[in-house]
Amino acid sequence: MKKVMEYHNPVLLKETVDGLNVNPDGVYVDVTFGGGGHSKEILSRLGEQGRLYAFDQDQDALNNTIDDSRFVLIHENFRYIKRFLRFHGVKQVDGILADFGVSSHQFDVAERGFSTRFEADLDMRMNQDSDLSAYHVINDYEEEQLKSVFLQYGELRAGAGMARLIVDYRETEKIVTSSQLKMVLKKYLPPRYENKVLAQIYQAIRIEVNQEIEVLKEFLQQTPELLKPEGRLSFISYHSLEDRLVKRFIRNGMFEGEPERDVFGNFEVPLKKVGSLIVPTKEEIKLNNRARSAKLRVATKNNK
Repeated sequence: MKKVMEYHNPVLLKETVDGLNVNPDGVYVDVTFGGGGHSKEILSRLGEQGRLYAFDQDQDALNNTIDDSRFVLIHENFRYIKRFLRFHGVKQVDGILADFGVSSHQFDVAERGFSTRFEADLDMRMNQDSDLSAYHVINDYEEEQLKSVFLQYGELRAGAGMARLIVDYRETEKIVTSSQLKMVLKKYLPPRYENKVLAQIYQAIRIEVNQEIEVLKEFLQQTPELLKPEGRLSFISYHSLEDRLVKRFIRNGMFEGEPERDVFGNFEVPLKKVGSLIVPTKEEIKLNNRARSAKLRVATKNNK
């Protein structure tokens, strides 16, 4: 009998699926399957001819697969979305949903090493088969690499000092556990701000381990080609680095700079935003604390 993993209710469930403007006969993709909450909601709005493909690289998520002939769960990173949809004979879809970041389940399983709440070995791999873990980042990266990770992905002003402490300590002993890491960085963890700074440190390491920024960029660049005319994107981000990339790509079709304008000052981009930024209500945040930093952006294909 398969083991069913406990997952929290999806953030902004109705709003995110509403953003897809589901066509009952359409083809949709949920690239962050997790506990299957968003997928189940999409399926509830599809007719017999509708199809849903889901992606998840986490082995645990496979235990939540949905027994439905309209549904296919693909055990891969969504950076390969185009390749694996084509493998299934799909070139374009009506909508793509993504709930970026770490799932509540991953945070709640202590041995995965994602949460600052638990004592655990340094891991943080979303794909348990990956070779790169938090242990390797902390123990094998050069000082400049560590500094860059902390500054860029954790937005930690003390990143240089943290990198130096880690490199000095590991000359005599490997840093294996979360408690060791906290001890090494104690100088930069004042009691009043300890949880906030630790969250930034963990975020930085986790993003590096899972190549989250590179993955997001690769994924976003594939979406315009994958969407049918009037197809929709519905994306939830949880930190400013992710949200900034999503916002810029929807607005400009690129991550930095501005698109080229014609002699009249006009420019063409592949997507256009639908509605305004959506954030959770106070009531939802009370029920699910993870929702507090969620930002939902919806876009559609910009048909020429």
